Amino acid sequence: MTESGEGEAIEDKLVKPLTYTTFRYYLATGVIGLVILWGLFAYLTQLMEGLGVTGLNTPILWGMYISSFIFFSGVSMAGTLISAVLRITKVEWRRPITRIAEAVTVFALLLTIMQIFFDMGRPDRLFHILFYGRFQSPLVWDLISIPTYLLASILYLYVAMIPDFSIFLVKGKVTGWKSKLYELLSLNWRATEEQVERLEKALKVMASLVIPIAVSVHTVVSWTLAMNLRPSWHSAVFGPYFVTGAIYSGIAAIITAMWFYRKIFKTEEYIKREHFKNLGWLLLILNLALIYMVTNHILTDYYGGEVADIAVLNSLFFEEWAPVFWSFISTDIIIPILILATVLLYRKEWVVNGTFVASIIVNIGMFLERYIIVAPTLSRPFLPYPRAFYTPTWVELSILAASVATFCFLFFVFVKLIPFIPVWEVKELDRNLDLFGRFCRGSPRQSRSLRKNWLPRVLLLLVICIYGYSLYIIARMIIIPIYTPEGMVAASEGFKLVAAPVTAVISIMWFAMGYAIYQLYKITEVV
Repeated sequence: MTESGEGEAIEDKLVKPLTYTTFRYYLATGVIGLVILWGLFAYLTQLMEGLGVTGLNTPILWGMYISSFIFFSGVSMAGTLISAVLRITKVEWRRPITRIAEAVTVFALLLTIMQIFFDMGRPDRLFHILFYGRFQSPLVWDLISIPTYLLASILYLYVAMIPDFSIFLVKGKVTGWKSKLYELLSLNWRATEEQVERLEKALKVMASLVIPIAVSVHTVVSWTLAMNLRPSWHSAVFGPYFVTGAIYSGIAAIITAMWFYRKIFKTEEYIKREHFKNLGWLLLILNLALIYMVTNHILTDYYGGEVADIAVLNSLFFEEWAPVFWSFISTDIIIPILILATVLLYRKEWVVNGTFVASIIVNIGMFLERYIIVAPTLSRPFLPYPRAFYTPTWVELSILAASVATFCFLFFVFVKLIPFIPVWEVKELDRNLDLFGRFCRGSPRQSRSLRKNWLPRVLLLLVICIYGYSLYIIARMIIIPIYTPEGMVAASEGFKLVAAPVTAVISIMWFAMGYAIYQLYKITEVV
């Protein structure tokens, strides 16, 4: 097959999900839509009747929603992080799965933000935290770091898609409103040497700096608990513990998404057994790392001998929380390590389905792990409250089901708008093809006129405005006294010391986004 013929075959295969829709797709979308509508009904019930319809009580004021918040933020970490690390290290096998990993990050972060609204009795007051919030609280740091990570992840995902937008546009693979959307997003891309160089600069700077922001974001999420003086929470191990669990659950989510896409759209020649094997080994290594973290956390609490810490651990091992705890140990550690060791070492022909089953079990276990981190500690406070137990109600379970359904729905929409496997990376992987397939050569739309593209200018202006407002928040955090109903309270020196590294990492990320968008602006200027 000639170079152009082989390139066409790749494009036709990978564009099929965008243009061909089966009855099963509509059926699955309909079922997911019904679950989302039921969750919306449950949420409206909560808004009208208040948080009394949940199982939250005194002293257990955090439950399913905060557990979901931690879980989805963890899933979000591995996607962009794995993609960035593999891109920097130039690992070739990562090419077909990078977009899947990056999409997992973006969708999980959107679900993370939604959980905050679910947990609030008055979600309309969330933005009051920007004006009246106590900036000593790690919750405020979450409000700054998570949107920063979300915007960086969206930009990183978008930059890597620019060549594909142009490939399908100039080849006439998309029509109607999709062609107009692709024309806007392609930024006049023609694969010239200067454009390729600028695209690679943008990808490199984003890949390099998205790694520390990903780690810092989930560290800040862990501080939401660890900065509280509560039994079993106030621990220095929570940062690395949460980061390890986040990467573990994120890789499991990537494997699950890969398996479904491969199964539904018959992409076995691109998403190969090698991908499942390599990610399976990563999953196994992180399983062992999680065992170390869990053991370290438990032994430290027991050895300290604090009465409150021992009470929490006893409730997990032997009392009312024992069924959930031992379910977590089984689904998150024991069963996955047995499956992964079997398919990776002995039954290699089962590696695809075996790693998929393990990934499903891992994320069930990781949700249970987030759940038992939050609720049991609150059930054993320092103050002499009566013992309490927390059981989620139908409202909370319905909203959780709707959250998972929304995650799936976003994938269903994405797969109809954007090629899930990056065509230009797959073509670049084939050394017999020129870079990006030189797709403009011989294209029926090669002579399309170049238009002034306003998108990079708007993105750059947006980044400057948001970062400027972030600087205002940072100034309030560190310099300006904090307003409270009783008067003005100065931020403590200890708080300023903790806020400094968070501020530095986030500032670097905003500058990186600005640099990447500047490169996109220059891409539109190349003729």
